[in-house]
Amino acid sequence: QVQLVESGGGSVQAGGSLRLSCAVSGDTYGSGRMAWFRQAPGKEREGVAVISTGVGNTRYADSVRDRFTISQDNAKNTAYLQMDNLKLEDTATYYCAAGQGNSLLWWALPTKYNYWGQGIQVTVSS
Repeated sequence: QVQLVESGGGSVQAGGSLRLSCAVSGDTYGSGRMAWFRQAPGKEREGVAVISTGVGNTRYADSVRDRFTISQDNAKNTAYLQMDNLKLEDTATYYCAAGQGNSLLWWALPTKYNYWGQGIQVTVSS
């Protein structure tokens, strides 16, 4: 059974930083892709960033490019999302997701992922 556990969320003032972690257990890390999604109240779940675990290629949503960085530690089976210069509109529940295959085509579609974490809250205040 594959499990994804997020950590690192919380509250921060606008302009601040947070780093989210997603630990993966129960599967071989390095043969697929890991992504971060977020969902704000009343909005659809949106893709934030993705990394192919074998090659390390990345993609970002336009709204977070140059502010967020996705990375991984294959030895720890863990993916990270470094969030800098946070804005009020970044407030949401953040989810990590794992999918099979290294292709990043259509990476932002939630249906492309087999496993999901429980979600973690990020709140940005003024």
